[in-house]
Amino acid sequence: MNRASPTLTVPLLIFTGVLLASIGLVKFTLDKAHMAEQKYNAQQTQLREAATRVQKSGAEKELIIRYLPGYRQLSAIGFVGDEQRINWLDALRVVNQKGGLFGVDYDISPRRPYPLAPALAPGQMNILQSVMKLRLPMLHEADLPGFFELLSNQQAGVFMVDQCTIRRTATAPAMRHQPNLAAECQMSWLTAQPMEPPATSP
Repeated sequence: MNRASPTLTVPLLIFTGVLLASIGLVKFTLDKAHMAEQKYNAQQTQLREAATRVQKSGAEKELIIRYLPGYRQLSAIGFVGDEQRINWLDALRVVNQKGGLFGVDYDISPRRPYPLAPALAPGQMNILQSVMKLRLPMLHEADLPGFFELLSNQQAGVFMVDQCTIRRTATAPAMRHQPNLAAECQMSWLTAQPMEPPATSP
């Protein structure tokens, strides 16, 4: 059996030790490099996410600046938030006085979702309506458009006229300053409320 020369044993052991140490050092270096790469990639991801948040917040700020005046104006006239029935009735009283009319009778239904809201693309807002039925004695037909024009000028809210019918009430020739027509109208007072965020599970 051949045996290694004693003079080669020590160099071989040293070579083997150096080789193993080199392999271990290379593996350690590669592991460190891989960890550094992962850390770098994670930092880059965080940086991109932060940049996206900054960009998004900037865009949201621009939208707020652009639409805030209009939002405040709509809120001031009672379109945004709870319905302002007292303001509506005050507006009817003022219009009756300014228009020299003969009084206004009304009925208001409970507030419900506005059926045509999807066509308005309201986004994160709920569009609601309160239907009001009016009975309005008039002297002549021109009183009706004048009534709604005066009502709109009161800025007591946002409304839409759904329908109106006019009928004659006097059979004798009309007397001065006496109603001889009656209008029955249905209108919708519209209000908007922000949607509530979805409930989060605990």
